[in-house]
Amino acid sequence: MLINNQTEIDSNNIFYKIKDFFGFKNLNIKLEGLNIAGSIKIKAAIYLIDNLEKNYNISPSKNTIIESSSGNLGIALSIVCKSKGYKFICVIDPNIPPLSRKLMEVYGAEIMQVTKKDKSGGYLSTRIELIEKLLEDNKNIVWTNQYSSKVNTFAHYNTTAKEILREIKTVDYLFIGAGTTGTLTGCAQYFKEYSSNTKIIAVDAKGSVTFGYPPSARYIPGLGTSKKPGICSTDNIFDILLVEETDTIRMCHYLLKKYCLFLGGSSGTILEAVRRYANKINQNLTVVAISPDFGDKYLDTVYNYEWIKNKYGIDFMQEVEDESKLFNYYS
Repeated sequence: MLINNQTEIDSNNIFYKIKDFFGFKNLNIKLEGLNIAGSIKIKAAIYLIDNLEKNYNISPSKNTIIESSSGNLGIALSIVCKSKGYKFICVIDPNIPPLSRKLMEVYGAEIMQVTKKDKSGGYLSTRIELIEKLLEDNKNIVWTNQYSSKVNTFAHYNTTAKEILREIKTVDYLFIGAGTTGTLTGCAQYFKEYSSNTKIIAVDAKGSVTFGYPPSARYIPGLGTSKKPGICSTDNIFDILLVEETDTIRMCHYLLKKYCLFLGGSSGTILEAVRRYANKINQNLTVVAISPDFGDKYLDTVYNYEWIKNKYGIDFMQEVEDESKLFNYYS
């Protein structure tokens, strides 16, 4: 995929294979954290900007790009916009990991932060309201709109899904996290056409309203929304699993201790969902889980004991530092 005339990136196609994950004999984790932006979002970022340039005649000399992001897409768009010469504004909220904000600023993004929660207890509607106001005030600002643009879906239909089937010819179960649902809807559409026997499992954070469940407080960015994305669809979705954030955190630490996998919150959520399926299906089947990013951007949150205690009232330190206690939790 081209970013500009001087820069081209290869789609990430690195799989971490675990031969025994709660009984599963063939679990393949697609490590999207190896992409240039540190997450799967670089694909959507490239496609979103490319679409605007081709179909809406935007250019760095006259237009500014804007987007709402909890971290990863903001970083990816910062990279793409800097490489192409666009000014980029990212609208964030207090849940953004500090490192994500710093990385956006390194790549030249202007940061605007909202602090007012929306009626679902999150910040998404508030972020979007700010963007809509800025669009009214300045006609030269262009919104990539990851939540409603079908380009977000097509980006993963044309890259992520193809990469999986190119590497792993038979996929019995595919676990995908639901944030904007771009990865989920794009992969679900592709697998419906080219691997219809694959069962797609959508994984969301408890408290997210994406699939019609009641809202509640969430602190880990990545998966979940406080407003259903416009591109969200349950077409070709076999099952939907919700994971509590405390289970996400525990799984992240378990993966680090047992497998030396330093993964982000979304990845921990997805692999917790895989664990819950251990007693539901034949464990000799081929399972793929998409890991959106690594754990570096979560050092101040998911991997910070004080933050965990402050947000959830739970002291994880003793359990996590004593590996036997952590491992016994899952036995």
